[in-house]
Amino acid sequence: MCSVASAADYEKDIKPLLKERCVACHGTVKQKGGLRLDAGSLILKGGKHSAVTPGHSDTSGLLQRVLSTDPDEQMPPEGARLTASQIDALRQWIDSGAKVPNNEPVPKSPAEHWSFQPVKRPAIPKSAHTHPIDAFVFGLADAPPATTPRALLRRLHLDLTGLPPTIAEQESALPIDTIIDNLLTRPEYGERWARHWLDVVRYADSNGYERDAEKPFVWRYRDYVINALNNDKPFDRFVIEQIAGDELPDKSLESHIATGFLRLGHWDDEPADPPTDRFDQLDDIVSTTGQAFLGLTIGCARCHDHKFEPLSQRDYYSLVAVFNPLERPRQGRTELTVKIGDTEVYTLKQVAGTLPLTHVLLRGSPSRLGDRVEPASPAILSETAATLAKKSRLGLAQWIASEKNSLTARVIVNRVWQQHFGQGLVSTANDFGLMGAAPSHPELLDWLAHWFVHDAKWSLKKLHRLMLTSRAWQSSSVEQRAKSGESNPAVASPGSSSGSSPYALGSQLYRYRRLEVEAIRDSMLAVSGQLNPKRFGPAMKPSIPAAALEANTDKDKIWKASDEREASRRSIYTFIKRGLVVPMLETLDLADTVSSCPQRQVTTVAPQALTLFNGDFVNEQARHFAARLKREAGDDATKQITLACRLALCREPSSDELTKMRAFLQNEPLEQLCRVILNLNEFVYPE
Repeated sequence: MCSVASAADYEKDIKPLLKERCVACHGTVKQKGGLRLDAGSLILKGGKHSAVTPGHSDTSGLLQRVLSTDPDEQMPPEGARLTASQIDALRQWIDSGAKVPNNEPVPKSPAEHWSFQPVKRPAIPKSAHTHPIDAFVFGLADAPPATTPRALLRRLHLDLTGLPPTIAEQESALPIDTIIDNLLTRPEYGERWARHWLDVVRYADSNGYERDAEKPFVWRYRDYVINALNNDKPFDRFVIEQIAGDELPDKSLESHIATGFLRLGHWDDEPADPPTDRFDQLDDIVSTTGQAFLGLTIGCARCHDHKFEPLSQRDYYSLVAVFNPLERPRQGRTELTVKIGDTEVYTLKQVAGTLPLTHVLLRGSPSRLGDRVEPASPAILSETAATLAKKSRLGLAQWIASEKNSLTARVIVNRVWQQHFGQGLVSTANDFGLMGAAPSHPELLDWLAHWFVHDAKWSLKKLHRLMLTSRAWQSSSVEQRAKSGESNPAVASPGSSSGSSPYALGSQLYRYRRLEVEAIRDSMLAVSGQLNPKRFGPAMKPSIPAAALEANTDKDKIWKASDEREASRRSIYTFIKRGLVVPMLETLDLADTVSSCPQRQVTTVAPQALTLFNGDFVNEQARHFAARLKREAGDDATKQITLACRLALCREPSSDELTKMRAFLQNEPLEQLCRVILNLNEFVYPE
């Protein structure tokens, strides 16, 4: 035995070790041998057999299994063995009495996890603020001041349409509520917000892999999303159509196009291992469905029970069984479409004849069949879900879009909040499971989810309006950063709303962040006067540097650029080729297109500055911008500078700016001043 003085500490040494190496199989999710090692009292309790005998490491089963060389007995069963120092720490702790805290909390069971609980509508807190969101985030504390009318107008336009307000819009002096309503009726709204959804569903126009062939008519799905948002299609219907639009009693061409969601993933047209490739395709569908609609990382259970979530391998393959009757129409290496009436729709089709059987694949291998499974949803969610899923894909879709599902409304409300505020109430937008982040404002999240379903009737436009009319959203980000002392604050943590901090919970809600690359590019086209308003149809291909094509064997054919007018359409209509992403889009953090992207990365790297200052596109727009200023303001430098600032920044230049810009134009052409303005932080940030 070792002395107490030299004993390892439970909190410092033992608990972290067990959490890292043992809790995946002996925690709340799984308890092999009936043993839990995620709390001291449970360790001492043991499972089917005793795990620890205080004071006697030599007879303690835990240490014996750690030391065993028998593959069937040794622990952990996978990965590296424990190090000598880790084993010694366990031995010291046991020999010194295996002391644990008396008041250590026992982790809750997975069924008690917050996101698996029914959505209930909490009471709005007592507050001086009449807006429900403000009542939750500010409580009894004062709200920060609203941003300036000019900054708010620009923020609103960029948020909802991805374009800056025109001078006429800047001078309209309409009430904020009216401006919000007007922006939500514009077709540009759907073009802006469809891109957010396309990130989530891993949209691209090509298949990836070596040949990276074009997906025929996949743009119809992109146009479906734009139209669905502009028409304020109820989100529950939006969900159902994408998962099972072809099975609806009132199915239509539109609902068939919606199921293109199932086929958006990357695809190898000549796989080395066709059976494995088949399950790769099914995995893509199951994983994306789980993340996009439910916020669950179900794909991690493909080869074994999920290590950290209450999702078994059987759960995973039961969902595979829901989608297994679908197949990809193809002829050799060429993809085919499905004809619906007189249209080429990019979707999957139902297998003809006898439906395929689905088995659990041991270790994920198609050659090792385990138990047969029927279509069903994960057992942790509800019996109702399992019953519906057994009926059909439509049954699963109807449950996912049901108010009885505790996840779907929370997940989409959080996604909308994330886009408006910069970070979700749950920062892990694709993971609402045990390993995901806890909500910063849980009662607000549930209030919004319940309101969205029962009051808004799944209307995204009503949800936008609710969030955008709050002081939490309209407050000045500059003021918030000054109060918080941070340059890029995160969402505030829950805490007292008694007014102990300047603005209580809401002090850091609106995050100051750079615009996405699409909004930057589209804004440049708008202020230069070159934006082509053409909507829908096949994607366009903007010109890209020749250097980007050098590595391709067919560099003369791989990218046939569109003419300048066609290439001046909004960025959502850009052809997204998985193997050759437009450099400007890639450099400025376009979403990953291989899997669901919950939130864009925002990096700061040197090539971004080079792209925005020296890139061909920006220089072309600077020339067009200068030509526009000369046409509309004449040859007077003051008028040109004033118009440039109004168009690009939605404000008049300051006297100091005017003096410096006039001096600049004494030595440089107008297009160079335009290039500088397009590179200002104020242009590529909402304010």
